[in-house]
Amino acid sequence: MFMFEQAVVGSRRYWAWVLCLLAVIGLGFLLYLQQLSYGLGITGMSRDVTWGLYIAQFTFLVGVAASAVMVVLPYYLHDYKAFGRITILGEFLAISAVTMCMLFVFVDMGQPARALNIMLYPTPNSIMFWDFVSLGGYLLLNAVIALVTLSAEHKSVPPPAWIKPVILLSIPWAISIHTVTAFLYSGLPGRSFWLTAILAPRFLASAFAAGPALLILLCMIMRRMKAFDPGPEAVRKLAVIVTYAMILNVFFLLMELFTAFYSQIPEHTEHFRYMFVGLEGHRALVGWEWASVLLAAASLLLLIVPRLRRNEKVLAAACVVTFLSLWIDKGVCLVVCGFIPSPVGAVTEYAPTLPELGITLAIWAIGCLMVTVFYKIALSVREGLAASAVH
Repeated sequence: MFMFEQAVVGSRRYWAWVLCLLAVIGLGFLLYLQQLSYGLGITGMSRDVTWGLYIAQFTFLVGVAASAVMVVLPYYLHDYKAFGRITILGEFLAISAVTMCMLFVFVDMGQPARALNIMLYPTPNSIMFWDFVSLGGYLLLNAVIALVTLSAEHKSVPPPAWIKPVILLSIPWAISIHTVTAFLYSGLPGRSFWLTAILAPRFLASAFAAGPALLILLCMIMRRMKAFDPGPEAVRKLAVIVTYAMILNVFFLLMELFTAFYSQIPEHTEHFRYMFVGLEGHRALVGWEWASVLLAAASLLLLIVPRLRRNEKVLAAACVVTFLSLWIDKGVCLVVCGFIPSPVGAVTEYAPTLPELGITLAIWAIGCLMVTVFYKIALSVREGLAASAVH
């Protein structure tokens, strides 16, 4: 109980942040009630663009959740001690991200009863069913691992032996959640933009760049607040992971562009034309896509040069631009561009409405609140252990 009691103990700054998040969540809930009453017509989605901001955020956050494996794998499989202090932070980040993923799917379904259909009427030949299984299983695995390991740390005893196989199982499971999510898209033959064999590798590469970049930023924020110091070696190694993953992500995108434009097959090139230069006078996503490209180029410049990457301020900037670039790519452009143009060549643009944006911000606020509370508990446990060691 001591661990959970720490969530309701904090400074004025802590409670001000929590109350701000709760206010955003409350506003988003009111907007969701409006959506529940009116229907999905309150959003910017339409008959031609049936997935929008909700599913785009879901797709991006699955990658953030899967990225926890990049600290779990080195620590537990290769006994890399430098990640010992941040492994629990990666687990908690994964729990928060998966919860947000499920909430985005929930609001995208329109009616809560539709979510029950997945459980009450399972359809094994549906990719959505397996995505639900993979996300639910990953959430359960990370919750058990985080609770057991943090409890053992609080009691100053080693974790029980049975938790090691659970941790090892979570490693391939983390890869599976983003792979199955990619199959949701690449398994739709009518959507040529997603019909590519390297969509799953693209998803994983972007995940292993965005997630660790966010974890680095969280560690830096906590260090600045004098709440936690992960150690310089852990941050440096995470930065290297972000660097290689971002290089792979850009390489995969270039492969897609070469294949589409060298073949000159219209069904493949038109989606990219819409993203980069517009199509039939429609240019809603051109600015977004070029922003993603320029941010990706800036991140590579800052990350590839070791001297720049070792500078903490430069690294922080590199992580910010990396995260923003990948959020724009997967959280804005990738999903929407799959629908534009439609299989019959129609161009129907999409823009999220204010209620849609409010609900999205509320779900992000729920994730931020979960991370805040979980990290508060973890840091309180470690502070208690440090105080006991002094006495």
